[in-house]
Amino acid sequence: MESRTPQHPQPLPDVAHEAAALARPLDWVGMEALALPIRLAGGDASPLLVTAEVDVAVDLRDAGARGIHMSRLYLLLQDQLANEPLTAPGLRRLLDACIASQQGLATRARLRLRYEHLLLRPALVSAHAGWKRYPVEVEAELRDGHLSLWLGLAVDYSSTCPASAALSRQANAARFESDFAGARPLSNTLVRDWLASPRGLAATPHAQRSRARVRVELRPAFAELPLAALVDAVEASLGTPVQTAVKREDEQAFAEANAANLMFCEDAARRVASVLAADARVAAWDVQVAHFESLHPHDAVASVSGRNS
Repeated sequence: MESRTPQHPQPLPDVAHEAAALARPLDWVGMEALALPIRLAGGDASPLLVTAEVDVAVDLRDAGARGIHMSRLYLLLQDQLANEPLTAPGLRRLLDACIASQQGLATRARLRLRYEHLLLRPALVSAHAGWKRYPVEVEAELRDGHLSLWLGLAVDYSSTCPASAALSRQANAARFESDFAGARPLSNTLVRDWLASPRGLAATPHAQRSRARVRVELRPAFAELPLAALVDAVEASLGTPVQTAVKREDEQAFAEANAANLMFCEDAARRVASVLAADARVAAWDVQVAHFESLHPHDAVASVSGRNS
């Protein structure tokens, strides 16, 4: 195909239309790590424009065709992702358009988007709130008219070791027994003051920042991408999501939440799996948790996956 511009009155060569050497169809051809703006649905607020890293690919079914029309894919992504909020129907329309742009060269299309989503999270007790960022990945594939849609996210939380907590309680009890061996009678005031003093804390259980990575396949009946709802469900199942703006009362409440939610990595994986297995929007799920140990120089990890009926 010849192309002329005011700057180039002579036809510009287009070698992409030459016959392919070693002709054969290709599974996927496209571009990765495109820097593009995407528009997110903002609920009651106006849609939000954020920066994303985007991968796009189509199959090349024509064995003799040398290549696809990549510039058409780029222009489609640049236009639609910036102007239409990210929804399941919108992704289907975009993938349809990607296939159509190839004029018979392609039969399926795939899209991956990676970005950071900001959610305003309230403090545990005080009236403060702060922004927390969540890494998100959306993967959509249109094949034979069927849309497969996956949503991935990561949640940071605190994990306090149950074994360390038991050992700490034993050490605290031993000190109490030593300090009060000859004290009779024991008044509530005496015990309370001892507990509130440095002597009342012989040992503390080790805790660490931890991360749960979740990837879910969404059912086609739901148009919206339930990011905030999934974040809420995962954080509630763990009980100790990391905080943003805090006062002393929030920090105390966080310490109480950690004591009430002692967990190994195995416990955390099961907690997250339980809420995903009960979610009607989710067809399949995969959970990976990592506890970035403060006791060891290595991480403790667990993973679990499943498919909902």
